[in-house]
Amino acid sequence: MIKFFLMVNKQGQTRLSKYYEHVDVNKRTLLETEVIKSCLSRSNEQCSFIEFKDFKLIYRQYAALFIVVGVNDTENEMAIYEFIHNFVEVLDEYFSRVSELDIMFNLDKVHIILDEMVLNGCIVETNRARILAPLLILDKMSES
Repeated sequence: MIKFFLMVNKQGQTRLSKYYEHVDVNKRTLLETEVIKSCLSRSNEQCSFIEFKDFKLIYRQYAALFIVVGVNDTENEMAIYEFIHNFVEVLDEYFSRVSELDIMFNLDKVHIILDEMVLNGCIVETNRARILAPLLILDKMSES
């Protein structure tokens, strides 16, 4: 089960955070700081899976962005690793070469995409067309 989902830039600034378990706001800040520090300090040659406290971190770097997913011990690391890639492919398809600015200025749409893919910490959808369908409908409605 996914515990949290983070998008962070190389400077360590959180661009998106989504928690699937309750964590106090003060503890979130501390947790994000520790997670970001442990992921950003690793080299490209090191494994993208980290044992961290009572869960695992799976992260992937795309240009200047890191996507970090915290999962429980029973989750399949490779499945989450591929989920991260699928998420980025969906963003690329919607934004036509997604960038950090796209995420910052369209945070609501990024949340909609993530919500279509993950429900209560479980991956429920991976088909790009089905994930983007609600957003395309919203775009059509806003044009009218």
